[in-house]
Amino acid sequence: MSSVRDWIALAALVVAGLVGAGAAAREALPQAADPVLEARMLRIASELRCLVCQNQTIADSDASLAVDLRRETRELLKQGKTEGEVIDYMTARYGDFVLYRPPLKATTALLWFGPAVLLLGGTAVLVVVLRRRGRLGAEAFEPDLDDADDVADAGADARAAQPARAR
Repeated sequence: MSSVRDWIALAALVVAGLVGAGAAAREALPQAADPVLEARMLRIASELRCLVCQNQTIADSDASLAVDLRRETRELLKQGKTEGEVIDYMTARYGDFVLYRPPLKATTALLWFGPAVLLLGGTAVLVVVLRRRGRLGAEAFEPDLDDADDVADAGADARAAQPARAR
């Protein structure tokens, strides 16, 4: 009878796993009737940043805004707009931030050069701190706990080795 219970438990686990897998499945993205139009839309969507996620393109994002932007891109392409016109429309509406690779101009210079400036600044601070620390003597630093224990142990050993003085 135990084997029947084992089979029932195994079947329950399999059913639970299948139900759980079905719940985790994503809804398929709507496809345009024209596969060429859909390919153009995905090419443009891979160049536009999701304004909600900010680290994903609207082609990769599941955010509702990204879904709306893909739908809007699809509609603009159906109206006969070129890929450049669609990107220009999105840039005019949301600014250069919507572009996954913003153009180099005065307003986006910080995006392009900011990481390098931060890296150089951090390296300069590290070099200055390390040079200053190198000039300090050992007495300027707190001893390691292991070193302090060794000093205390050595002091105790030295006291034990001294002959007892008369009082």
